[in-house]
Amino acid sequence: MNPTRRRIIAASAGILATPALFTASRAQGTFPNKPIRIIVPYPAGGQTDGIARSFGDYLGRKLGTTVIVENKGGASGSIGTAEVKRAAPDGYTILCTISSSLIQNRITVKDLPYDPEKDFTYLTMTTSTGGPVVAAEKTGAKNLAEFIAYAKKVDKVNWGAYGPGSTPHVLIETMAKQYGFKAEVVQYRGEAAMWADVTAQALDGASGSPAASAGVIASGKGKAIAITGDRLASLPDVPTMQEQGAVGGFYDSRAFAAFAVPSATPKDIVKKLSDTLIEAGTDPKVQQLLTNYLIVGPLSFADTNARFKKDTEVMLKVLTEIGLKPE
Repeated sequence: MNPTRRRIIAASAGILATPALFTASRAQGTFPNKPIRIIVPYPAGGQTDGIARSFGDYLGRKLGTTVIVENKGGASGSIGTAEVKRAAPDGYTILCTISSSLIQNRITVKDLPYDPEKDFTYLTMTTSTGGPVVAAEKTGAKNLAEFIAYAKKVDKVNWGAYGPGSTPHVLIETMAKQYGFKAEVVQYRGEAAMWADVTAQALDGASGSPAASAGVIASGKGKAIAITGDRLASLPDVPTMQEQGAVGGFYDSRAFAAFAVPSATPKDIVKKLSDTLIEAGTDPKVQQLLTNYLIVGPLSFADTNARFKKDTEVMLKVLTEIGLKPE
């Protein structure tokens, strides 16, 4: 074969191969082209799990792919959160977690296996309007003053929380310091078990989300004595902590649930996921969930990151003031 003919054949082969290579490359680069995982670092059945599944359902429908929610509980949310940190930064693994694992764990978990500020990019978040503070029926308390009087009469109050440094944990430690009573915090892996023990009168009280606490309040086994944050439409006659004389920025804080991906995730994928999750707020199914849980959002990408920064500063200051340490 002469050199000229050899070059023509080689060139022709290259031209014929080009469309196949282009198609393969294009297919490989299309996002998403396989299932997406949303990891929730808490047990199934809680509010965070519900948020992940509702938003995940919309994400899957909008992007035309399967979205799988996996519950990886343990170590105050740090096990599942660390798994997302280690995941490939390709948009196929998303974290859905609450403020406890991203802020409080920095103080309460020794050798935290992730850096919430460096290891993740936050896509959007939902925030609570307010959260009920509930006294068990056995305390006889109907408001904050009566609960404080009860707490001072007994040796100590047994209080439920869902992780060291979680909002209910910080709340009772702050109250005990401010009003001068003793409290023992009983930690649970999620809200469901905590409220079950309030119902059984094994605890003197607890605080948490409006949706999860609704059952114990409706049963009369627990009484909403105050609200952290803003008043709740579902409990219009229950005043806030601050309205009852509690002083401090923490009492006005709001719990949040955030979606995040590993920080090295490409910007175009971050934008696509963020835009879609934010758009989920217009979906009737998601709107119903937000109404049921009495939460607001989803917040914009910019507002999410600004809120995360502000809440981090406030909460870390409070945790330091009440002397919380790693357990």
